[in-house]
Amino acid sequence: MTVPTLSVATRIAQNRDDGRGSLIGYLPVGFPDLGTSIDAAVALAENGVDALELGLPYSDPVMDGLAIQKATEAAIAGGFRVRDVFTAVEAVRARVDIPVLVMTYWNPVLQYGVDAFADALVNAGGAGLITPDITPDSADEWIAASDRTGLDRVFLAAPSSTDARLKTTVEASRGFVYAVSTMGITGARQDVDAAARSLVARLRGVGAENVCVGIGISTGEQVAEVLGYADGAIVGSALVSALADGGVAGVAAKAAELASGTTATRK
Repeated sequence: MTVPTLSVATRIAQNRDDGRGSLIGYLPVGFPDLGTSIDAAVALAENGVDALELGLPYSDPVMDGLAIQKATEAAIAGGFRVRDVFTAVEAVRARVDIPVLVMTYWNPVLQYGVDAFADALVNAGGAGLITPDITPDSADEWIAASDRTGLDRVFLAAPSSTDARLKTTVEASRGFVYAVSTMGITGARQDVDAAARSLVARLRGVGAENVCVGIGISTGEQVAEVLGYADGAIVGSALVSALADGGVAGVAAKAAELASGTTATRK
């Protein structure tokens, strides 16, 4: 069993050395079908996205906005199974050299078996997990499995978190810390919440090396704004909507437009 050669932290560091920030793109596996979701993920990588989040569709997506909810519901209705995530990761990694994280609610991992899930993800070439609905103090089994396999573990940090909670999150995370720029569910917004800048500063104050901001980013200009103070900009709903409306060509064009913001100079 080998650890993926290119981690998210390595890609972020490479981009930082090149004087630019990183763009991380999210798409759910199985939407509109498994093969197209793989092609769409590859299209992101080929159009300026630096790392991928492949979402595991779940029947109770409490943190997802309407675009992602509709896509994941369609994937489940189309016959999605958890094992399809590993198929997708392996297929993407065979076509493009890009870190691939899986974003998943925790219940599917528990149902699959934490160690079994970690092993399958490593064997597929995955880089790690983003787990939005568990906190480090309730993730002992996952922390042990990720230490054993070398997988990244990305926890979320919110503006409402105390400094003590942020420090715990930073210490437990590996790869980057996911800074939630606005409270509530995901979805594109016209303005990225100003609270993100303060949250990133607070995370750096408790030792975070890599902080990526997500929720609410939908344009290249917003990517550039976020990369003025953060290491990465995470885009989900805007890409899912582009895939729904324009297919693989549409999501490729949206990725390229978003990637135009990655040359922003760090302030």
